[in-house]
Amino acid sequence: MDELERFLAEFVPQQEKAEKAIHDGILGPRLELWTRQDPVTVFGAAIPLLSGWDEVLPGFDWVASRFRRCTSYRFEVVAAGVSGDLAYVAGFEHTTAEVEGVERSYTLRTTHVYRREEGAWKIVHRHGDAPPADARGDEGAMLAQVSRE
Repeated sequence: MDELERFLAEFVPQQEKAEKAIHDGILGPRLELWTRQDPVTVFGAAIPLLSGWDEVLPGFDWVASRFRRCTSYRFEVVAAGVSGDLAYVAGFEHTTAEVEGVERSYTLRTTHVYRREEGAWKIVHRHGDAPPADARGDEGAMLAQVSRE
């Protein structure tokens, strides 16, 4: 197993578990995976740029407060890489949960950047947004878009 395969097999399942938890309104597992060292940033789907732990933590508190009863969460990895003490994963998050009391199903496209700190991977950046209307989140989405152009 090479370094990328090991990263995907070991860290990404922890991240999936933490993301499912935050969609249940439980913040703790997400906090365990994030760095406290600058630079740390979030470009959220529903929040402005957060930079530095003093901004990121309250942002995560707010996110957790909006969600309850996650019935489905799946992270679809589209691309990933590891180089030394840095890694990234880009993909789609598919979620069904109560958002401010209303059950919703939605997909976000996300990119995470990771840094190895004292031998452990930590998330240092997240960017999430809604995909374009015709991006279905599967491997054929971009091919379908290209074939129409």
